[in-house]
Amino acid sequence: MPPLLSMRGVAKSFGAVAALTDASLDVARGEVHALIGQNGAGKSTLIKVLTGFHRGDAGTVSFDGAPFEASSPKDAQAKGIATIYQEVNLVGFRSVAENVCLGRRFSKLGLLDIGAMRAEARRLLARFGLDLDVRRPLDGFPIATQQMVAIARAIGFSSKLVVMDEPTSSLDDREVESLFAVIRGLKADGVSTVFVSHKLDELYAVCDRVTIMRDGATVRSGSMAEIPKLDLVATMLGRDLKAVAQGGTTGFGAKGGGARRPVVEARNLFRAPLVSDVSFAVGAGEIVGLSGLLGSGRTESVRLLFGADRAEGGSMALDGRAFAPAEPRDAIAAGLGFCTEDRKREGIVPDLSVRENMTLALMPRLTAAGIVDGKRQRDIVDRFVRRLGIRCSSPEQPIRELSGGNQQKVLLARWLCTDPKLLILDEPTRGIDVGAKGEIQALIRELAEGGLAVLMVSSEIEEIVEGADRAAVLRDGRTVAALAGDELTEERVIDAMAHGSTGSAPC
Repeated sequence: MPPLLSMRGVAKSFGAVAALTDASLDVARGEVHALIGQNGAGKSTLIKVLTGFHRGDAGTVSFDGAPFEASSPKDAQAKGIATIYQEVNLVGFRSVAENVCLGRRFSKLGLLDIGAMRAEARRLLARFGLDLDVRRPLDGFPIATQQMVAIARAIGFSSKLVVMDEPTSSLDDREVESLFAVIRGLKADGVSTVFVSHKLDELYAVCDRVTIMRDGATVRSGSMAEIPKLDLVATMLGRDLKAVAQGGTTGFGAKGGGARRPVVEARNLFRAPLVSDVSFAVGAGEIVGLSGLLGSGRTESVRLLFGADRAEGGSMALDGRAFAPAEPRDAIAAGLGFCTEDRKREGIVPDLSVRENMTLALMPRLTAAGIVDGKRQRDIVDRFVRRLGIRCSSPEQPIRELSGGNQQKVLLARWLCTDPKLLILDEPTRGIDVGAKGEIQALIRELAEGGLAVLMVSSEIEEIVEGADRAAVLRDGRTVAALAGDELTEERVIDAMAHGSTGSAPC
């Protein structure tokens, strides 16, 4: 029997950037199909091409036995494909019933049939075991309930295919089980589901087959039962498990001798829904890596340490004393620096100069009575431009004109000029060329050798293994492995990502 959905050779570029190069996806009738890949693999773009949000540059799509093209998500919905996005896309000030029935006609004698809408909403929500006052505005309910309402709305269209993009990100265990029961019910009715999730246990619990994407292309498809977790993770990461023992490809250089004294400790950190039980410690003069798949809680954990989010449980200590920053300025004052993952959105201020960007965090110390000490500012900037080898025409050049690697160096300098105790680096080499990557990695090692404590988040296992003295591996919001010395290998990191195994080294 031909598949319900067949996408072949799909390509999509945005200017010079190729988001999809050779993507394919086949979904059988009545099948729950996992679509997985790391951040930037192309999953979301493929879904948006399918649902008419983007128009593909190449490739073919067929649905229900006929060529298929949607001009918009609404058109795709009318043709039998409903999509549930990770971010709730409903109307908060309208009632639950109105949101569940959004996009469908409920009329009686030319008037809106409110009674029928409320009855339909109750019927669909009952499938999730929810008994809500459907007359209340949606934004009066928790985000998890809003997510269930979005799912109920999609199911209400009697679609042949339902695409669920990270549908469990805001749900607790009971709600996840309710969702899985609905998915199994849809399957029994012959409705197919494309299930996008980074949670491996969920994939194996509910999905029949899987398609794995990497760098804009489909790299593997098969039965979930026939692909072990370890193999699944290795394929997502593009790693050959037989060859991962070969090293020496990063620019970090020789590792340090380990911690000399503890600078920061985190124990059993908790913040729903993405941080459940995370522990790590970083000593002076060492690099500690945080590794894990997308959604494992890496960035969310370091945000707690920096005060960008507030922990709901667990404890933190700085220099042996209790530490609980209420906001980032508290962390900065205590001696922490944080280079965020999204350099463009959360790091640089594009229209400001190199000088202004570099000294942003230092401004309180450079200012007296509202006046900036310009000479001291220029001296600091000149010193770090030379020290880090930042290539710019002058410190007055707008930072947006610099290469990605030089922008990253400016952000490193922003924190180094504050003389921090701990430097948190979230994906420090993402999006920069190979040469600049080696320079950044060598600089990180140099800083650690100078006594700085470095906490490095990276999705590149090789970067963690070769660059870190110790590493904590996170999975589903928990620290599942602490690795050091001979235990810190790619095999052990990948195994921990897949199975949650624990190393013997403390972290």
